[in-house]
Formats: sequence, C-alpha cells, structure tokens
Amino acid sequence: MPGVSPDAEVVARLLLWLSIRLVVAMTAIVVAERVVSAVIGARRRHLQDRYRPFVDLALAGDDGAVRRLADAPPRHRLAIARLLVEPLIDDRDPARIDRTRAIVSALSFIPIANRYLRSRLWWRRAVSLRALGVLQLRDHTPAVVAALDDPHPDVRAGALDALTYLRDPVSLPAIVVRLHDASLHPARRLAALAAFGPECESFLLDLSEVDTVHLANYAQALALCGTPRSRPVLARWTQDTRPEVRAAAFDALAFVGLEPEAASLAIAALESTDERVRAAAAHSLNGWSGSVNAAVHLARHLDDTWPVAVQAAQSLRSMGSAGILELGALATRPDLPGLLARQMLSSTGVSC
Repeated sequence: MPGVSPDAEVVARLLLWLSIRLVVAMTAIVVAERVVSAVIGARRRHLQDRYRPFVDLALAGDDGAVRRLADAPPRHRLAIARLLVEPLIDDRDPARIDRTRAIVSALSFIPIANRYLRSRLWWRRAVSLRALGVLQLRDHTPAVVAALDDPHPDVRAGALDALTYLRDPVSLPAIVVRLHDASLHPARRLAALAAFGPECESFLLDLSEVDTVHLANYAQALALCGTPRSRPVLARWTQDTRPEVRAAAFDALAFVGLEPEAASLAIAALESTDERVRAAAAHSLNGWSGSVNAAVHLARHLDDTWPVAVQAAQSLRSMGSAGILELGALATRPDLPGLLARQMLSSTGVSC
C-alpha cells in the first residue's frame, strides 16, 4: 500500500488473519453448542416418548407400570422423574401429588437426586430439587434454600417449587427475605410464601416495620396470607406517599376484609389522581355492605379509565341490593358505563 511502511503492512495482515481465525473459531463453537443441545434435546424427547405411557398408567394406579418404571436403567431415572414432577408445577391436585410421591419413592430416586444436586448440569439440579420437594424430605431444606443462589434461573425456580411443596417452617425466614429478590421468579416467590398461609403473617408484619422500602411487596404478600390482624397496618399503608404502596395495600384489604374506617379510606381513594390507586380502592370495596354511600361513589367511576371502571362495576355487583340499584340506574345508558352495568346485571340474573 502506498505510503505505508512494510512493518505496518505486515501487522495489518496479521491482524486481519487473526480476526478471520477468531470469527471461524467462534462460529465453530456456536455450531458445536447447537449440535450438542440438539442431540441432548432429541435424546430427552426420545426418553419422554418412551416412558410417558408408563407414567400415565402409573399415575392412574397401574402397579405394573410402576414396576416397569422402577426397572428402568438408572441413567433414565432423570427423564422419568421429570415426567412425574414437572406437571405438578401447574397441577397441584393432592391426589396426584400423593401418587407421584409414591411412584418417585418406588424408583429409589433419592440417592440419584442427592447426587444430581451437585451435578454440573443445571437441568439435573432443577429436577432433583423438585423431586425432593414433592417427597417432602425436610432434611434437605438447607440444600434447597442454598439453591436459591444457583446461577441458573430454572434451578432457582426449582428451589422455590421445592420450598412450596416442603412447607418447612425452617425455610420461612429465607423465603420472606427473598420476597424482594428480582433474580427469583415473582409468582413462584409469592406461591412459596402463600403455602404457609397465616403462619408467616407475624414475620411479615415485623419485617415491614424495619424495611419500609419494600412495603408494596409486603402488602402483596399479605394479600395471600394476611388475616384481620393485618387490617390496621394495611389501612396505615393506604396513606403512604408512594402510589404503588397505596395500591398494594388496598388490594390486600380486598383479601383481608374492610371495616368502616378502612372503607372510608377506600371511598376517599376513589378520587386519587393515580389510576392504580383508584382501581385498587374500588377492588377493596368488593363485597362491602357497610354503607350505601360506597355504592354511590363506585357508580360514578363506571366512566373512569377501563381498569377502574371494571373494578368498580365488579364491586357494585358484589354489594347486593345497594349495588344492583346503582347498576340498574346506569343500565339504560348507551355508553360504556351502561354496557358495563348491563353485563354485571346479566351475570347476577337481573334483567335490564
């Protein structure tokens, strides 16, 4: 190249050569990873197709199918355990859980699960955690809690599922503390907490006194496991300066239940400038029959924004005669409030 020294030209060519080699190497690595992943996936699907009929028969009560699964090679136990355990994430039928627990026990999966907890392969760690949870082996609770820090998200999700199944009081502090951990699946965090019911209420209330930054999270948790004991605290949180805290507190009051003072706070909050707060306040009045005034205020919000209007209409429907009266007065309107009112009335069997 004109004006370029021979040494610089050599360096440029060397850098170009190295760049090409690097691109080729990276491409080869990506291709290899995809090939390995495809092979593993194909093998997993093959084993699932092979054993799924026996799993279905075993869950239906066929002891012969259970023996067939128990006779499977140890290297196939992970695929079988996955077929048994993973559906329980969505299907929490007690009979299915009991039957699954019996089958997994018959497979002698516990020694394998203990070994898989230390595996380098994340999917082995995840399925072993869920299996230990389904079997409710509380002596494994410390290992399950430790897995909440696993680098792979599905393993952390498996740990939360296991803690939900275990319901071990020893794990409750760890679950509550992790309520704010964004690295954990939010629905699973709340499900693990909800499994304890009112047992965790005192702990939540105590923590909320010293951790005011996360009051919205504590309110969401109390919406799952709170009792009337939480009502005064939630009522106080409805006056917080943060809209998300006020909205979460009203949503929790919808679960815990209102009393006259909290109902007055909800009625006042229907005029909030924040849509979330208005919608949550309307939600909290669901089923309230302590005053006719509440129905009148709710009726005014059927022409509010859609989230608020829907919550207001549903709460009016739940209020008995006072709510039905207000819906009936709106049902003749040709606009959206009239449509909502007619839908609510039709669902209660009242003709418009």
